[in-house]
Amino acid sequence: MHARFFVPGLAAGAGDVELPREEAEHLARVLRLRVGDEVRVFDGRGRERLARVASLGRGRAAVSLGPEVSAAPEPAVTLALAQAVPKGDGMDQVVRDAVMMGVSAVVPLVCERAEVTARRIEASGRVARWQRIAVASVKQCGRAVVPDVRAPRALAACLADFAADRRYLLAEPGLSGLAPAGIAGVAAAPVPRSALLIVGPEGGWTEAEVAEARRAGCVALTLGGRTLRANAAALVGLTALQAVWGELG
Repeated sequence: MHARFFVPGLAAGAGDVELPREEAEHLARVLRLRVGDEVRVFDGRGRERLARVASLGRGRAAVSLGPEVSAAPEPAVTLALAQAVPKGDGMDQVVRDAVMMGVSAVVPLVCERAEVTARRIEASGRVARWQRIAVASVKQCGRAVVPDVRAPRALAACLADFAADRRYLLAEPGLSGLAPAGIAGVAAAPVPRSALLIVGPEGGWTEAEVAEARRAGCVALTLGGRTLRANAAALVGLTALQAVWGELG
């Protein structure tokens, strides 16, 4: 399997291109590749090409571009994830898994029962780290599209800003005031062109947030009677949706 490197702005023509410094250091210092080794490079927007290491230097690497090749296919349903930021480093794994499952975007949510604020998230540099994790996950899973990891926002702002044919609010067992649909109900409905899965915090949704979601036309979705960890619910939900939409083969 070829090592893969992210080169934004990858040109359509032939010639040599410089890798970004972080990618160059990974090529030379971590993977210890040498001049002449064959690799793949992708631009984050769907284009991927074969290449060979052309030159190495201190903190730099250049590759000679070869023909275009096919990357892992993108899902037919454009599926985004809005996830309440878990405590600790739980969001790291959420981003890693969501990118692996083919999401188009990740929206970190700051909910009423969350333990972090948007200001603290932005000041800590975590959004930049999640963006780097997204690139690493793309490299690992074979995609050539890097999803957008957005700035944190409240549920109301997410619902106002993020359009999708279907919006699913993941409902924990026993959430009052809702009659959530199961995956069988999703399977019975027409396959949408786009969808947004919204996953709440460890402490659950508040009544106000549930009301906000209902006014915005969200469909309450349940994954069964067991309580899932907040940083595992997204992976289970994304997998279930993609399974009923035929994305898993």
